[in-house]
Amino acid sequence: MIVRFPSGGDEIAGALYAPDAAAAAATLARPRPGVLIIHDVWGLYDQYHAVAKRLAAAGFVALALDLYARGDKPGSPADMPGVMRFLHQLPDRRVLADVQAALDFLRARPEVAGRKLGLTGFCMGGKYAFLAAARCRGISAVVAWYGLLHADAIDAENPEHALDAIGDLACPLLAFFGADDVLIPLRDVEALRALAQARGLPVETVVYTGAGHAFANDSRPEAYRADAASDAWRRALAFFARELES
Repeated sequence: MIVRFPSGGDEIAGALYAPDAAAAAATLARPRPGVLIIHDVWGLYDQYHAVAKRLAAAGFVALALDLYARGDKPGSPADMPGVMRFLHQLPDRRVLADVQAALDFLRARPEVAGRKLGLTGFCMGGKYAFLAAARCRGISAVVAWYGLLHADAIDAENPEHALDAIGDLACPLLAFFGADDVLIPLRDVEALRALAQARGLPVETVVYTGAGHAFANDSRPEAYRADAASDAWRRALAFFARELES
């Protein structure tokens, strides 16, 4: 169902999926851990409703956040330079405030009733998953899918690189990358691994050979890699079960 909740002076929205109808009807008796989903640059479209349903089927209360509830639009896929400008101009602090508001809303839902919360994000959402893992409260586990570790530039809208923020990581992190991703060079992944090792951070990275950006997005056949996606989902669900069920 579509839910609405405040963030600062605005009202934002998301799609909430409970594990099953029985659980939704008996939430107080059976609260479940929650997982917040952050979409890619194209917004909350069918792909992320499917992600939420997948997490609900695995036993989590899933909330797919709509970061564009205020009316933001990324533009046409035919104008990728314009899309990248839009992505860079999104104010990170506002996005993280929305993420925090969504986490607080999800935690207070009777379906969750204070159980642990996880967070997962894809592409643009992967970047914000990295940032949220360091800058948001109350997250027990994060899974980031091909999230950008470096911003194009550091400025008022993008005050820090995701890689730098991860130095303040506050929860276990699982990150997936494609070896052939033209947006995320492998040197960035190696820098993440080196940072985690040097600081003893709970970070696991998995790089899939023969996969590029958006390899888990089955609505994009040119990018989708079934074997990599299947393995990543197996790992992600096991990770959330381990970190959120305890």
